[in-house]
Amino acid sequence: MPDSSTSTPSDRVPVYLDCDTGIDDALALAYLLGRPDIDLVGIGSVSGNIDAERGARNTLDLLALAGRDAVPVAVGAHDPLTGSFAGGAPHVHGSNGIGDIDLPAAGRGPVDGSAADLLIRLAHEHAGRLQVIAVGPLTNLALALRTEPRLVDLVPRVTIMGGAALVPGNVTPVAEANIANDPEAAAAVVEASWPVTLVPLDVTLEHVLDEDDRSALLASGHPLPRALGEMLDLYYGFYVELYGERCSALHDPLAAALALDGVAATVAPAVPVTVDATDGPGRGQTICDLRNQRQRWVDRDGAHVRVVLEAEPPLGPHLMQTILGAFGS
Repeated sequence: MPDSSTSTPSDRVPVYLDCDTGIDDALALAYLLGRPDIDLVGIGSVSGNIDAERGARNTLDLLALAGRDAVPVAVGAHDPLTGSFAGGAPHVHGSNGIGDIDLPAAGRGPVDGSAADLLIRLAHEHAGRLQVIAVGPLTNLALALRTEPRLVDLVPRVTIMGGAALVPGNVTPVAEANIANDPEAAAAVVEASWPVTLVPLDVTLEHVLDEDDRSALLASGHPLPRALGEMLDLYYGFYVELYGERCSALHDPLAAALALDGVAATVAPAVPVTVDATDGPGRGQTICDLRNQRQRWVDRDGAHVRVVLEAEPPLGPHLMQTILGAFGS
């Protein structure tokens, strides 16, 4: 990873983060803030784990805690393209999205304009360089594509935490939450002709933080890691049923790390992907055409969606090193 003392803003990779700031979003944000080789040029909120307005407030408060008040934050879509916001996931992320802990209020608010507007502006300002990392429902990206179809030529890569390729979903038998919260938007984003890396439950559930990691965060002399450790208490409780112990999956941080080569995708074929946006039992499913892959993982001709099925090394140590290295004292 480049040394921040020698890199300049023009050397750093510009990154736009689209998120629904719950607990794993907060971990992903801290990871991005800890990477000296990137320039986090903007963040958009969307309703998912929590409503878009509260998500933006959580993001602003976390940025203030990190001492990074210059990053613009825009409020994005409250409702999906079809229907209305379903109310979030308080049983997973708490009623406020961040484990029901209280953060000091940031002394600023969101920027004017929507998250889609911010994304379009940044894509033009950083044409051919902007990395888009989307770790919530894809409503903002779909709205941006409607307004500016040239976005597909301006953005070289979109990394999405979402979907389930070969494993069950986490909100229905087949659907993962980010995709299920707005299947129409997900279908539009996946069908667009830009390069997409899909980071589904298949791989995110294989990377975890445990109680030793939480203790290390809580022992930090910096308020940002300590806040992360506090909010993980509730998150770990939710995951006991899945893992049989207090730990948590690293959904959103893994997408961020894969986007920026913090960990490597070791099995990630490019294959046709369709999102089921019908009203049937398959609504929200990411249908990844993995036929003929039994002997070896190969790219399919013309496919622009790369589906990550395995990643190495384990994310946990790299995530902890990055956050505590940047905010450890």
